Amino acid sequence: MSARFCLLVVAKAPVPGFAKTRLCPPATPEQAAEIAAAALLDTLDAVSATPGAVPVVAMTGDLGAATRGAEIGQALRGATVIAQRGWDFGARLANAHADTAAVHAGLPVLQIGMDTPQVTPDLLASAIEPVLAGTHDAVLGGAEDGGWWALGLRDPRHAEVLAQVPMSQDDTGELTRRALTSAGLKPGTVAVLSDVDTMADAGRVAAVRPGSRFARAVGAVAEAVTVR
Repeated sequence: MSARFCLLVVAKAPVPGFAKTRLCPPATPEQAAEIAAAALLDTLDAVSATPGAVPVVAMTGDLGAATRGAEIGQALRGATVIAQRGWDFGARLANAHADTAAVHAGLPVLQIGMDTPQVTPDLLASAIEPVLAGTHDAVLGGAEDGGWWALGLRDPRHAEVLAQVPMSQDDTGELTRRALTSAGLKPGTVAVLSDVDTMADAGRVAAVRPGSRFARAVGAVAEAVTVR
């Protein structure tokens, strides 16, 4: 199938002590990094299997020091990899959209993170479909914690509004929607998902995808806690 849109994953190298630190305790830094690595790999699998999608990954951190770094590097071979740049997370998101558009001009962009490893190719394809069909110029998928997990834009230049939105707050999703509306867009709605910030979140997400890398990594923490 020919390219219809860019599927942009904003990712952080899962280095122990720097990745998913809010999972500690009960997870150790090494276990938290394993969970982060599993989440990224499961996400990349879903992205690579999404019909019509051009995979793009905006990466930060030292992949050479990351848990499962070689496996992640192999998974990235099928994607356009760009470096994150910017002074804060909102700016890095805006710049990731701009850099994606510079490489793949003219394609709409659906941006996700690595905190929703329960995504499937069908979910990702359906999330961007209103933009591709022309019924919406943007779509926003809310997260249960008040943030958002997916942003689709017909014109990636509109992502510049993200640089002015406070991130990692319980009203970030609503503030993002308001910013998009203020820019003249009419964002459609994508299904709300739980992203992974805490071990309770991780347990809920793992239950959605039993047998996945992510579920196995989360299960290993539960087993280790029981042994302790």
